[in-house]
Amino acid sequence: MAIGQTPEAPSQDLDLLSRAIGIHAKYPLIDGHNDLPWRLRALNQRNPMALDISKRLDDGQTDIPRLREGGLGGQFWSVYVPATLTGDEAVRTTKEQIGIVYKLARTYPDVFEICTTAEQVERTFQKGRIASLIGMEGGHSINASLDVLRVMYFLGARYMTLTHSKNTPWADSATDTPQHGGLTEFGVEVVREMNRLGMLVDLSHVSEETMNDVLDVAEAPVIFSHSSARAICGHARNVPDGVLKRLKSNGGVVMVVILDSYVSEELRLWQEARQEHRRSLDVQAVGVEAIEAQMREWERKNPQPKATLAQVADHIDHVRKVAGIDHIGIGGDYDGGGGVEGLEDVSKYPMLTAELLRRGYSTSDIGKILGLNVLRAMRGAEKTSQRLRREETAIAAARH
Repeated sequence: MAIGQTPEAPSQDLDLLSRAIGIHAKYPLIDGHNDLPWRLRALNQRNPMALDISKRLDDGQTDIPRLREGGLGGQFWSVYVPATLTGDEAVRTTKEQIGIVYKLARTYPDVFEICTTAEQVERTFQKGRIASLIGMEGGHSINASLDVLRVMYFLGARYMTLTHSKNTPWADSATDTPQHGGLTEFGVEVVREMNRLGMLVDLSHVSEETMNDVLDVAEAPVIFSHSSARAICGHARNVPDGVLKRLKSNGGVVMVVILDSYVSEELRLWQEARQEHRRSLDVQAVGVEAIEAQMREWERKNPQPKATLAQVADHIDHVRKVAGIDHIGIGGDYDGGGGVEGLEDVSKYPMLTAELLRRGYSTSDIGKILGLNVLRAMRGAEKTSQRLRREETAIAAARH
């Protein structure tokens, strides 16, 4: 039985789903963020390939059967390392995570192919394989070194999220106490070097001030590898309208995330209220059991709201309204916290495509959202790099 084809499914829904599957066959779905490499490391650091992802797994959100069902044409694998790692340890661990992505491609060569350019992604998709791209999650991975940044580029990294959950010495995070007011002078150097190399600047996780500082100096399109619209859900990890509007001139892409508390405002507020109630109990109550009992009672009286597929589509609608159809992508954050009702794992992407069809999106517009927009951003970064390197060569020649 094909994806979503249950006996109860209305025939109209099945028709939309059938059309959606056809769109995925025509256009590459390029997901901006998946944390499978860290999951593999966490399960078996000595042998990350011990988990056989060629089979449909009972847990987790990513394996080859589900990637195929989801119509994935390309995947930016996150080479995330925790923001608590610093210095040489962060650099070393990031390199090890890059190694896991290469091991995936070596272990399953008929499925994955390492890609570093937009053209390679398109060729790989035409061959029926999943283009495997590398994205660094957090500037702590380069230990404040442009030389390390260059090494990561030559190892295959094609985007870097400037921060993760904590500030770096040169950029403010959305979820840490501001230190720099955005981007420092060295942070500007990092952005310029990323533009010179042809590495996409990823603004997920960074503060609004950092977003705007980057857009002030960036010469290439930026991406948000896994963020949504702050006007729909007020989480600091989401993108405010003022920044969305600036993507029109920059050419950047917001890859809408599928993480519940970034998708549902009701759930975000519920989580805040729950945390506040828990903090009050920490002061008032004595003993863990008493606190847990009171929390269960609070949750009984205040049922947890759900984040849904329809709400993800609402974020896409909003980004289209404010930034335009050319500035939307998809970044699921699966195996890193992602998943909402109706989009529980990577196999469910055609259900989102079917919802967009139901809302009146054209096939060509959906093609842009699935992958053509981020491919355009990649090409923009590649062309900017070529131009900057030509200018650099001309300046050097003039000096001699």
